[in-house]
Amino acid sequence: MDIRYSANQRDFKRYTTEEVRQEFLIENLFQADEVTAVYSHVDRMVTFGCMPVKEEVALDKGIDVWHNFGTHFILERREIGIFNVGGAGTITADGVAYELGYKDCLYITMGTKEVTFKSQDGSQPAKFYMVSAPAHKACQTKLLTIKDANKVPCGDARTSNKRTINQFIHPDVLETCQLSMGMTSLEPGSVWNTMPAHTHERRMEIYFYFEIPENEVVFHMMGEPQETRHVVMQDEQAIISPSWSIHAGCGTANYTFIWAMGGENKAFDDMDHIKNTELR
Repeated sequence: MDIRYSANQRDFKRYTTEEVRQEFLIENLFQADEVTAVYSHVDRMVTFGCMPVKEEVALDKGIDVWHNFGTHFILERREIGIFNVGGAGTITADGVAYELGYKDCLYITMGTKEVTFKSQDGSQPAKFYMVSAPAHKACQTKLLTIKDANKVPCGDARTSNKRTINQFIHPDVLETCQLSMGMTSLEPGSVWNTMPAHTHERRMEIYFYFEIPENEVVFHMMGEPQETRHVVMQDEQAIISPSWSIHAGCGTANYTFIWAMGGENKAFDDMDHIKNTELR
C-alpha cells in the first residue's frame, strides 16, 4: 500500500512539479488481477483500483490489513464507494452479488467482511474505482445505477462549463456515515469544472478523471487560492486535495470526473467560495 502523509500549505508553496505529483497524484490504478491502494493521511481516505481479468479478486489482495488498518478486515471500521468505469462486472459483498455496468456505483457499509471483484468478460474487463472513509456506524449497502443518480444540470456553454452533476453517494440519495461521492460529466465544448473555485475547510476531496480523449489532458488546479499550482492529468488518474486547497480543472477537451469527499460533515453548502479575480 502506498502511504501519503499530509502536506501543509506552507511547505506546499516550495514544492517542485515532481514533488507535487509525488505527493498528490495517483497513477496506475488499474492493473490486471491486482488491487492498488493509496492511503492518504488527509482525513485517512483510501483510494483503491481493481481490474479483474482472469480471476475473481478480493479487496484485500496483497494488503496487510492489520499493519495498514489495525483491523481484522478492511471494512471493519470503514465504508466504501465503488464506481465501475470499465466493462460489465460483479461485486460480491458478504455473499450478495451486485452487477455493475459502466458508470454504475455500489456503496458498501461498514462491517462488511468479504468483498470480491469479477469481470463478466476478461477481454473487456471491469475497472472498479473506489474510495473508502473511516466510519463509526453501519448503513445499508446499496447499488445505484447511472439511471438512479440524482442529476443536477449546472454551468453554461458561454462560460465553457456546462455539465451535469450525478449525485450517487449523497445525503439526498442515501444515508452514509461520512462518505460522499458523485460523478460530473462535461458537455462537448465545455472544459472547466468547479469554477468559480472553492475550498471546504472541514472536508478533503479526491478527483478521478476519466473519459479524457486520447492525446488530451486536464490541467488540475490546486493550492491555496492566492498560491495556486497545477498538475497535468491524463486519463484514469486521481488526485488528492487537502481541505486548504482549491480543486478545479480545465481540459483540452471535455471529460468526466468522479469526486469523493470525507471529513467533518456532509454539508455541501459548507464551503468558502473564491471569486475568479481573487485567484493568484
